[in-house]
Amino acid sequence: FLFTSYIEPHHQNHIDDYPPPDGYRERYAGKWTPPDLAALGGSTHQHLAGYYGMVKRLDEALGRLLDALKSMDMLDDTIILFTSDHGCHFKTRNSEYKRSCHESSIRVPTAFHGPGFMGGGHVHELVSLVDLPPTLLDAAGLPVPDDMSGRSILPLLRGDSDDWPEEAFVQISEAQVGRAVRTQRWKYCVDAPEKGGGRDAGSDRYEEQYLYDLEYDPYELTNLIERQSHRSVADVMRARLVRRMTEVGEEAPVIVPPPDMRPGGQRIVSEAEARQ
Repeated sequence: FLFTSYIEPHHQNHIDDYPPPDGYRERYAGKWTPPDLAALGGSTHQHLAGYYGMVKRLDEALGRLLDALKSMDMLDDTIILFTSDHGCHFKTRNSEYKRSCHESSIRVPTAFHGPGFMGGGHVHELVSLVDLPPTLLDAAGLPVPDDMSGRSILPLLRGDSDDWPEEAFVQISEAQVGRAVRTQRWKYCVDAPEKGGGRDAGSDRYEEQYLYDLEYDPYELTNLIERQSHRSVADVMRARLVRRMTEVGEEAPVIVPPPDMRPGGQRIVSEAEARQ
């Protein structure tokens, strides 16, 4: 078993930069910018080229690892998992760069290669990092402990998704104490404004912070949490969030609406849509 952890691509606090190798930043200056970063600004235009340069160098490092396995005739007999612990929102969502419930922070690249994963394709169900250790154990033919969080995704590769969870659960600490739940269509986020700073792991009281319709707003540019037209969606998602929190051992919290609940001038969401 080999675990290799790289710091790249990552912000360097002591110099406020994403420093790639010489020449790599220049390759990506002025290249494509994701719509959410382009719309919201932050430090995107200052840092994105360096970040892309770091990603390119990391890709090359992965290639060296694959070359080594191939040279030892081990490539087709080795399970490779490539993933990350978080993304980067370039200070577009708060005063730092990574801790947020938004897709730019929590949606990370994840790819498997090797025995059991050679069929190609894309898993469309919502998979979390907690599902990856059980997956590796299952793929290696080892028992998965009953007390391990998550579940193996191997059944999804066989087309068996009947009992797969319909939502993903997110816990945030340090810069803020927040929780979120995401379905294929909706994302609902809450925040404990009096907690944070690395002092608190959780809270018994949260305020609603965000509600996004990912089907129509995949880059999360329109927050619907204050819209009366989407109150039914928020209520369904709040119940889902509380259920997921208690399942992992947290006490059921009090979750209150945001201070300003204003009509948004949008159509009322149907009950069926609220449960998607």
